[in-house]
Amino acid sequence: MSMEPFTRITGVAAAMPEDNIDTDIIFPARFLLLTQREGLGVHAFHDRRFLADGSEVGDFILNRAPFREAKLIVAGANFGSGSSREQAVWALHGFGIRVVVAPSLGEIFAGNCLRNGMLALTFVPEICAKLMDAAEAGRTFSVDLERQRVEVEGMEPIPFSIPPERREALLNGWDETDQILNRFGAEIAAFEAGQRIVQPWLYTEMQPR
Repeated sequence: MSMEPFTRITGVAAAMPEDNIDTDIIFPARFLLLTQREGLGVHAFHDRRFLADGSEVGDFILNRAPFREAKLIVAGANFGSGSSREQAVWALHGFGIRVVVAPSLGEIFAGNCLRNGMLALTFVPEICAKLMDAAEAGRTFSVDLERQRVEVEGMEPIPFSIPPERREALLNGWDETDQILNRFGAEIAAFEAGQRIVQPWLYTEMQPR
């Protein structure tokens, strides 16, 4: 499934200074039977956002204005550690989060972000501390993927880099199938053309009996 292109994301950032926020906190295990990515945003940080009766936890960052509309999270170290559940990324994306910044990230979580239209960035603790202060102050963040830099009110732009193939995929909104077709489309077409000649029966539609 193709994704929304990522060029420039602008908005407030939700500050989550706690270390070791793992995928079970982001997407509790009891929801793992939900395997469709659409609609999972309601379960992002479910046990932090809601009480047992379904009412909101008023002081949780994502339940407070203006951070209900946050497009970024600035987190403590080891964000997204734990299990490899891809639903954690789907839930964040469904909630509206497009960028996660932290001193360190769960490796599988970071990879899942890049494959699902989200940007996962790590910076040294000193820079993360400044970004955390800016997030807590409600400053506007802009993440420019074309120029590969994070811009925050009152701060010098902070450069970052990601693998070129991932940057291309995010800019174009390509999922992994799109990437293969755009990188190897000509080769695939040439192979299929040759195969139609030597094995034409593979391309013959079966007639219903």
